[in-house]
Amino acid sequence: MRIFDPHIHMTSRTTDDYRAMYDAGVRAVVEPAFWLGQPRTTVGSFCDYFDAILGWEPFRAAQYGIAHHATIGLNPKEANDARCREVLEVLPRYLAKDRVVAVGELGYDSMTPEEDEVFSAQLAMAVEHELPALVHTPHRDKLNGTRRTLDVVRESGLPMGSVLVDHLNEMTVGVVAEAGAWMGFSVYPDTKMDEQRMVAILKEFGLERMLVNSAADWGNSDPLKTRKTADAMLAAGFSDDDVDRVLWRNPVEFYSQSGRLELDDDLAAGETYLGNSVLRGGKD
Repeated sequence: MRIFDPHIHMTSRTTDDYRAMYDAGVRAVVEPAFWLGQPRTTVGSFCDYFDAILGWEPFRAAQYGIAHHATIGLNPKEANDARCREVLEVLPRYLAKDRVVAVGELGYDSMTPEEDEVFSAQLAMAVEHELPALVHTPHRDKLNGTRRTLDVVRESGLPMGSVLVDHLNEMTVGVVAEAGAWMGFSVYPDTKMDEQRMVAILKEFGLERMLVNSAADWGNSDPLKTRKTADAMLAAGFSDDDVDRVLWRNPVEFYSQSGRLELDDDLAAGETYLGNSVLRGGKD
């Protein structure tokens, strides 16, 4: 079984997580830029973070046989902070970098005027850089927030087929399916979705444009939820090919629109040098 987790925050996870994910079949991940749990106070802190998930984290993942890519953007929560909105000026140089496979995660948190402005600005960047967009839907007033999200996407001119609307549930999946956007589901231990609910949605809405992620971060989350969803699909009667479509081919198809997806079958899992837990520099 091969698994592509299309939304996971590995900078918050440990090397043990990488080992366990590899053993479970995970061979590729996308790490969206997101909120760190406390406010950033300068643009420089964003730049350091972007540099880390584009440089250090792909290197760390490769030591465990996992291909790592990222999405870059100003997240909705921090869009309300004037200090953070200045990062919009530096985003274009990051969106031009290798291994950036989408703009994101962007969208709504509290549906404020500031979030409207930042969301629209970043969708315009996605159009300019010919990148897909990874969109976060709000935790509150979710259905109205999702409808507003789709309206803003339509206004931007970015094709719906280049948009992944994430953190969906039974209430919101229908409007996104009808709009023609890709549908993302975060499977969590306590909140959002669980494996059985995800299986029920796949039975009702089919497999087309469906992506399943763990969205694992620094909170109560589980980086193996993609594998657990795959197992639940098989137990419910889905075929191995169905699982491969949802857990591998769909995320590959969506992020391949960036032209930057690099999936190397020759990554060496667990390689070290002179006893170091990661490689440091070249070897003789």
